[in-house]
Amino acid sequence: MVFDKKGSKIKSFFSILKKIKERDYDLAIIPHSSFTTALIAKLAGIKERIGFSRKIRSLLMTKTVTPEANIYRIDKNLTLLHPFGQKNGDRQTELFPSEEDKKRGKDLVLSVDKPLIAVAPGSVWKTKCWPDDYYSELISLIKDRAFFIFIGAKEEYNLCTRILENSGCEGLNIAGKTSILESAALLEKCRLTICNDSGALHISNAMQTRVVAFFGPTVKRFGFYPFREGDVVFETDLDCRPCSHHGPMKCPLKHHNCMRLIKPQEAFEKIKVFI
Repeated sequence: MVFDKKGSKIKSFFSILKKIKERDYDLAIIPHSSFTTALIAKLAGIKERIGFSRKIRSLLMTKTVTPEANIYRIDKNLTLLHPFGQKNGDRQTELFPSEEDKKRGKDLVLSVDKPLIAVAPGSVWKTKCWPDDYYSELISLIKDRAFFIFIGAKEEYNLCTRILENSGCEGLNIAGKTSILESAALLEKCRLTICNDSGALHISNAMQTRVVAFFGPTVKRFGFYPFREGDVVFETDLDCRPCSHHGPMKCPLKHHNCMRLIKPQEAFEKIKVFI
């Protein structure tokens, strides 16, 4: 059930409240920090409401949990199971591509006989993006060792094309041409995903594909870094990091050193070991 806040939030609020109330739920586990979400659960008459301790919002809960500060977000969400006696939840996320999704992914790379590497160079937040000329330089260093699958939103198609052409690699640009689950099916076949702090990172983790990620304006302590053994995060120490929770559209200090100081050669030394 989608709570669509892009149009009329008030209209959507009462629409989702009506749907939830009609279903007469016994329990709500609420990982959101939003007051609105807690209010919906309360007004819907859900008897048991478990969420994080958050000042006024806590008054709308029947049980609250106070996790440790700066822990990984999955671990934080799993603490919501503590009231049930579940103390050690499994971190591993999952996605479930259909057989049709898997077939499409297989058909796209059927004739490729090299290791597959996924590249996701985009992000909604521009300062989260490692420079595209760095991506081109890195890929040119390993282009003879792999076949590259460029993924992302349709708005990132031209970016992917530019990197693919400038690197001179053998690859396929499917940015904006596949659904999330079709991309997931393809990522499962890849030996490695090279990306920014973006959705591709989390899809790759769910499909148990190794991740090499570039973190600039954001930092690992926010709790959204790749968590599987062997995953790598490249970042550099700067007084101005982090500059915001998501990363702004432009560098506030106009140098973007959080990304520009992570050099392609440095990433190459790590990636060549994997392939």
